[in-house]
Amino acid sequence: MVINFAAGPAKLPEEVLKEVQQELTDYNNTGMSIMEMSHRGSVYLKINEDAMKSCRELLKVPENYKILLMQGGGSGQFAAVCMNLMGKTGSADYAVTGTWSWKAYKEAQKYGNANLVFPKPENFTTIPPQNEWKLNPNASYLYYCDNETVDGVEFNFVPETNGIPLVCDMSSNFMSRSIDVSKFGLIFAGAQKNVGPAGVTVIIVREDMIGNAMKITPSVFDYMDVAKNNSVSNTPPTFIIYIMSRVFEWLKRNDGVEGMSKLAQKKSQLIYGTINKSNGFYTCPVDEQYRSRMNLPFRISGGDEALEKEFLQKAEKAGMVQLKGHRSVGGIRASLYNAISFENTETLNKFMNEFYEGKKLS
Repeated sequence: MVINFAAGPAKLPEEVLKEVQQELTDYNNTGMSIMEMSHRGSVYLKINEDAMKSCRELLKVPENYKILLMQGGGSGQFAAVCMNLMGKTGSADYAVTGTWSWKAYKEAQKYGNANLVFPKPENFTTIPPQNEWKLNPNASYLYYCDNETVDGVEFNFVPETNGIPLVCDMSSNFMSRSIDVSKFGLIFAGAQKNVGPAGVTVIIVREDMIGNAMKITPSVFDYMDVAKNNSVSNTPPTFIIYIMSRVFEWLKRNDGVEGMSKLAQKKSQLIYGTINKSNGFYTCPVDEQYRSRMNLPFRISGGDEALEKEFLQKAEKAGMVQLKGHRSVGGIRASLYNAISFENTETLNKFMNEFYEGKKLS
């Protein structure tokens, strides 16, 4: 098998894939695949309930929060967040630190006054200090993206909002470290990075934040409607949620988010260490204190496209795939999500060192 360093849809735990393979045509002696079952039948409803229960357990989600499983991906939530929350005051604050928070901000402009708390930077390589943020005390919420998948910028702090509800896109570092959920009004995460295949988005929302959706809000995006119907108001992506529930169980067997946090730190430090020791052969554009543990972008020899192409070709030949950087920034990007083992990371690290040494000698 290859080592898949994709940014998403991303690598799934091999252990989980084998479990799914064994149950693909006959789940739990029902004689049916999960894909064939009614979403209102008792067998699937238990899977649905177990997935939400495991999510609550892993992140220690307080009882006054609802867990919703919705379709539409993170991009769908760019709109859903606005339609459900912005109507309170008609305005919202946005901290734009990368490609995805910028997209969220652009979407929000359709639904009310979206305000940038600091000017959009020319390049997404850092996070301005909070004392430079200009927060609107009348904002319905402050929105930010905890980890920018494209740009490799990750927050190492939870923003202070002075009482304004905090909304966070955690799609690409979800379940990779412990968080205090009570500091947030709403968290959402597409499953396809750390907890499952593409097709479902997890929303964790405080109960007092729901019930004020704009009249234009479709029922499938109305948090109150989804919560009342336990995320089965319409047909959910049943097979995807089943796999996600298996990934949650895998996380529990591997020391939960605390275990993933330690592993993420160890993996990312290994690769960043090699970058830092390469005398400028490898460079990461991101401010060191905000370098992502999940998505590690780097360039070779200042962005030498021929060398980067050679690196990618040789890496793929050696069994390491999907290392190409996002089309908007180029270069290389290694995504070290939960399912990437330390041994996988060591393989990449060894290849990086060998490639560097080979170029030094040539």
